[in-house]
Amino acid sequence: MTPGQRLRQLANVVNATTPLGLLLAACARTRVRRGPRGLLLATGYRWRLPFAAAFTVGNVVLFRAGPDEALANPVLLGHEERHATQYAWCLGVPFLPLYFLAAAWSLIRTGNPGSANFFERHAGLQAGGYPPATPGPRTERGIT
Repeated sequence: MTPGQRLRQLANVVNATTPLGLLLAACARTRVRRGPRGLLLATGYRWRLPFAAAFTVGNVVLFRAGPDEALANPVLLGHEERHATQYAWCLGVPFLPLYFLAAAWSLIRTGNPGSANFFERHAGLQAGGYPPATPGPRTERGIT
């Protein structure tokens, strides 16, 4: 691991988001294993929400897929790793309301919670499976 990855790992433990992610993984009865670059991979997530193929809480990446499929998708794993870094930059739990506000803004603007979401855009829209931002009906009428 690089010094930056170690710092992110430590920050997300101290800011309590990695422990929160591990608690969520345990409640969802996923299998947790060490992943690359200081990430923890929780595989076999079966709860209905969120709808995504993967999502991140601290340094814990929760995948619907099994461990082999999760590791076989380095593009999605890189996208989720950038979210782990965003948790560290936002000092942990504040990331969650900021993310949901950004998702609501994106939904209003584009009809999609990710396309105009600041956090998804900086993590890589295509890598996360989101379509590029296109103006929704509100921006087409001149309402911004």
